[in-house]
Amino acid sequence: MIRKLCLLAVILLTFFSCGKSGDVIPNVSVNFQADINDPRLSALHSPGGAVVIDGYGIAGLIIYREPDMSYVAYDRCSSYLPQNHCAVTLDNNSLTVTDPCSGSKFSLADGTPVKAPATRSLKAYSVNVSNFEIFVSN
Repeated sequence: MIRKLCLLAVILLTFFSCGKSGDVIPNVSVNFQADINDPRLSALHSPGGAVVIDGYGIAGLIIYREPDMSYVAYDRCSSYLPQNHCAVTLDNNSLTVTDPCSGSKFSLADGTPVKAPATRSLKAYSVNVSNFEIFVSN
């Protein structure tokens, strides 16, 4: 009986100590599509423009138009304590976003943290533009 209890304790300890699932932004299906001339996306008509799209990913999407005229998209869920689902907000300059829960800041150019405590990049999604349609997916 003691042997079974010890084995059970080892199994439970192993189960609860392996893998920190709370420190990674979960994978969810993302399939956003819109006409590039949609009024919600008007900020993307010029380089450095960014828009927030709710209802996709974990905490919504941020789509950013880079100076080279390409696009990048990120989940708004902060990479710092992502289990809290804290949505980053656009800063006034549209070059960075801020996690209002922790104060972490992230670059929109590549999603990397530029201010602690975050150490991981925002979750990026694929962006394609074809026939005046923008597609964001994973």
